[in-house]
This record gives sequence, C-alpha cells and structure tokens, in this order.
Amino acid sequence: MTSSTHSTDDGAVAGIDARPVTAWLADRVELSPPLQFEIIAGGHSNLTYRVSDAAGRRWVLRRPPLAHLLAGAHDMVREHRLLSSLEPTEVPTPPVVGLCTDAEVNGADFYVTGFVDGTVLRSLDDAETLTPEARGELSRRMVEVLAAIHSTDLEATGLATLGRPEDYVARQIHVWRRQFNAMTSRDLPIIERVHDVLVASIPPQAEATLVHGDYRLDNCLSTTDGDLAAVLDWEISTLGDPVAELGFLLGYWVEPDDGFNPLGHDATAAEGFWTRDQLAHSYAELTGRDISSIEWHFAFASWRLACILEGVHARYVGGAIPEIPPEVHEFPQSIVSLAERAESVLANL
Repeated sequence: MTSSTHSTDDGAVAGIDARPVTAWLADRVELSPPLQFEIIAGGHSNLTYRVSDAAGRRWVLRRPPLAHLLAGAHDMVREHRLLSSLEPTEVPTPPVVGLCTDAEVNGADFYVTGFVDGTVLRSLDDAETLTPEARGELSRRMVEVLAAIHSTDLEATGLATLGRPEDYVARQIHVWRRQFNAMTSRDLPIIERVHDVLVASIPPQAEATLVHGDYRLDNCLSTTDGDLAAVLDWEISTLGDPVAELGFLLGYWVEPDDGFNPLGHDATAAEGFWTRDQLAHSYAELTGRDISSIEWHFAFASWRLACILEGVHARYVGGAIPEIPPEVHEFPQSIVSLAERAESVLANL
C-alpha cells in the first residue's frame, strides 16, 4: 500500500492511543514493540493508519473520523463484517485481524487487517508506474472484480441481511440529498433541480446484489503488472442495484477530454486505460446484464458524487480529518461541475 503518511515528531498520531492499541493487537498477532502509527493520506472519510513494529511487520488500522461524523456512516462493525464475509470469495480484500468495540482502548471502534502490498493510483504520475498495457489489464480487472462483487452469494456469505434490497436508487437519492443539506453552507439550486429530475425518472431495478458503494480505482490497491490486489473502503456497502454501481464507477472515471476531475485525480486519463464506454460494454458482456439505463445512472452518479464531496469538504474544513490533500481546495468547483454534468446528461436522454 503506497501513499504519503503523517506522524508527529514524538511518535504520537491523532486518533491513536498507542499503548492500549498495542496491547490489544499483541493479544491477536505476534509483534515486536514499539509500534509506529502513520496516517495513510488520501481517504476522505474514515481514518486509515499503517501500523509497523520493530521487526518490520505491517498491518492497517481503520477508525472513524475525529469529528463531524455522518449518521449511518463510519460503521467499523459493518465494514469488518463485510471484509470477514468476503475473505473466502473471489473478491480481493485485505485479511482481517480483528475488531475492537471497546471505547476504553482507543475512544472509538476500530479494526485491523493485514497489510497488502500495492499502490493506490490517483494521479498521472502514479499511472506512469504501469505500462500502457498494464493499465489496460487493470481496466479489465476493475470490471472483473466489480462483476465478482455483484455475483457474491449473499446466503453463503451471510450478507443477505446487510440492507434492504428494494428501491436502492430512491433511497440513495434521499440519503445524499439529506446529507448534502446537513453539511452545506452554500446556496446551490442546481442540486435541487437535478434531484427533482432524478426522482421523477428512476429506472426500474431488476435485481439486488452486494454493492460496494464507492468502487473506484483509488479505493483499490493495484500492482505494476495490472492486477488488482485488494478492494478497500467498504464502509457504505449494502444491497442494491448493480447497474447503479456501474454508473458510480463511470462517474469517478476520468477521461482525457473531460475538462475537470471530480476528486482531483486523473490517473485513468493516462494512455492505456479504457474509456467509460469500454468499461460499460465489458461489464455487460461479462455479466449479461441490461445496461440500457447506464446514461441515467451516470447522471445520478455525478449528482451523488457532488453531494458526497460537499460533505467531505465540510469535514476537512471543520477539522475532522487532520491532513488536507491539495485536491480538497478544488472540491467546491468540482461539485458544481458534477451537478452541471448530471443536468446536461439528463436533459439529453
């Protein structure tokens, strides 16, 4: 897992009470104190830390933000459940070490997984670590793993009760509009305009599968040969419409002529990565699903991402996440651009 990190000169790091966390982990794995905790930069919600011991062993710890928690999000128990349930499946995930729900240990729930080697690709510079051929292979693997997520046996994994299977998109629209209104301090009428069009035109949901909820390139660990080593950040996974999730992936996927990057990340604009159309058609061929409503879902994904980013920006400004990545300063304009894209796509359907 490759990314920038942050820790203080005295070894302390925000969100970690090192002594009790070390004792908790020592009860579950072999380790050589002292432990070093480093915030892995890049996440816009829960806090993720690289944990290292004196012998060079590594783990990853996840906990909620320090403030500005959103209702229904940041659920460590839920995310731990997902990872544990998916370990025997074809979906690549980090191996689970344990879950702590005792607030006396670290002030909030957290869980620990094994460390998976790989790189989070966000920028064109990151993409340069792969050849164009490997980028094409990674595009293919992104589709294959998304299809694997959507083919998860819900009964066998114990995930059939993870969420309500029906009316996924309608519930998503309601949730993200509510979250937007709870976090915004701006007047953005376009958010309401697009909301009203979406509500009036939701395509029928043909089935319900496991959905990751935030499946995109920079929530995955990639290898230099174009494999996908692990899917990360399962905090908003539930049961839902798989075609909607394909739309989410397309909403994040930047092409060279888009004119803006929703997250400030442009890795997928590098030569060799597939286009959004290639991703969609490959998914349809692999799964046999009807994706005739994909343009609508792309518009919905753009509006949804605008709502999400408004909340993310508010949490950074409010100090809930200690280290502010440079792209966060672009979010206010990206939010408007996303809403405009959604409105334009819907107008042309």
